[in-house]
Amino acid sequence: MTAITRPALEETEIPSQRPDTAGGLDEHRQLTTLQGWRRFIGDARTPPGLLPERTWAALTDQERIEYDEARLDHHSRLLVVATSTVRRVIAEGRRLTYLNRGADVGRCGMLLSGPARTGKTTALIQLGKTIELIHRQRHPRSPADIPVVYITTPPAATPRMVAAEFARFLGLPITRRSNITDVMESVCGVLIDARATLIAVDELHNIQLSSRSGGEVSDTLKYFSERIPATFVYAGIDIEQAGLLSGTRGEQIAGRFSMVPTGSFPLGEEWRGLIAALEGALRLHHHSPDALTGLEHYLHQRTAGMIGSLLRLVRSAAIQAVLDGSEEITKRTLQDIDVDIASERTRPLSP
Repeated sequence: MTAITRPALEETEIPSQRPDTAGGLDEHRQLTTLQGWRRFIGDARTPPGLLPERTWAALTDQERIEYDEARLDHHSRLLVVATSTVRRVIAEGRRLTYLNRGADVGRCGMLLSGPARTGKTTALIQLGKTIELIHRQRHPRSPADIPVVYITTPPAATPRMVAAEFARFLGLPITRRSNITDVMESVCGVLIDARATLIAVDELHNIQLSSRSGGEVSDTLKYFSERIPATFVYAGIDIEQAGLLSGTRGEQIAGRFSMVPTGSFPLGEEWRGLIAALEGALRLHHHSPDALTGLEHYLHQRTAGMIGSLLRLVRSAAIQAVLDGSEEITKRTLQDIDVDIASERTRPLSP
């Protein structure tokens, strides 16, 4: 098998911003590929500003469409809120990269574990973005470096499937005749040469250590961690309850990895801060200041304190406010928005 070598990657640089498609919409970012990850890192979009009322009213039909499309795109993403979990993951991740810098064996790692909708993936990719940007600042003349790799664990994963995810991120060619040893050797060779610093593996709950293939996947990740001089960070749903820390293999993971638990946010100062940050990012003409922060109790009950559900609810309501022309979010409009099934179980009975 022919591996992609460092010279073949020399011309690939981080773009300053994502290219647009012919229709004017941003191209899809697939973070599990090197191109998509670099597009994510290089994203430097500026939130759209709100036009003065007279200017807004005087827009032509085409101008209004373009203005609304920019706001719809903004509200579909809003902003990454620097929660206490995100801050902790970034701080711990940076500390581990320094701790592992001179380690030849037994490198330490980190596990993010908690229920769905608690911001594990967001924290993981924000750590990756931080590490990548720091590396780029320190090594501005090394555009071919690949300081961060982000992959997701496939369902019913096998060792070859996991190795293929690494190869897919790097753009390494894989054929039916490529055996797992070939793939792993190529992956390790490229990442060692490209000075990989952080390996982020998401959806780790897809590994079942109770099965033979699950145990082999765990061994494969361990092999990568021994060959690649980088810090490994895993994220998954309730990892400790899934048995990933039990048995001989689980003990090896538990002996090297620290745990950052994620969960729902209690009703309190940080919850109010999250809502205030989201509200400050809204671009709606008729929205009353502090309308959402005044609904902190309702929003907490509606979302069970889950950051993922809160983001979906507020983003959906903001998009609807642009689409229907109301240009505001109220308790009644929030009540009309359906979010995830888990949150709907706690929906208040009346607006």
